[in-house]
Amino acid sequence: MAVDRERVLTEAAALLTHRSTTSMDEIARAAGISRATLHRHFAGRDALIRALEEHGIEMFARAMDTARLDDGSAVEALRRLVGEAEPVAAVLAFLFTENQLFEGGTVNAGWARLDARLAALFRRGQEEGDFRVDLSAVWLTEAFYGLLGAGAWSVHEGRLARGDLNHSIAELLLGGIRRSMEK
Repeated sequence: MAVDRERVLTEAAALLTHRSTTSMDEIARAAGISRATLHRHFAGRDALIRALEEHGIEMFARAMDTARLDDGSAVEALRRLVGEAEPVAAVLAFLFTENQLFEGGTVNAGWARLDARLAALFRRGQEEGDFRVDLSAVWLTEAFYGLLGAGAWSVHEGRLARGDLNHSIAELLLGGIRRSMEK
């Protein structure tokens, strides 16, 4: 029987997001495979977390591509990105908040590529006069990640309806970063 790697990673993300100490046995059971099969595909917990990280980075990069960050205004692109990022929000939330699970100090270079693309969107919004210039693009990038993670966690805990996630994130973020035209 072939192992559906994406399903294993999805199940692992769901369990680890809820409880970071979830065991490999519990992950294997949730994915419908044996622990031995899980270990054949992921040499250990660190390998599983690293694979999950790579998967999350790839998924968010695809969301950025689909959102067409360079098309239209930065405000429109940001709204599209929030919508496209929803399916990966829980995985990213886990990875953002549980980076202490990684052994060693190596940081995946994919994070820097994602950060650069997102910061470029915020800088473009600032240059177009739509976003506040008193907040750095780097800070706005961190705020985006934070809201995405908080939104995913709120949906997971039942405090926010999934259908309200995109609107809640986009409106709160844009409400805080839009440049006021009043003087």
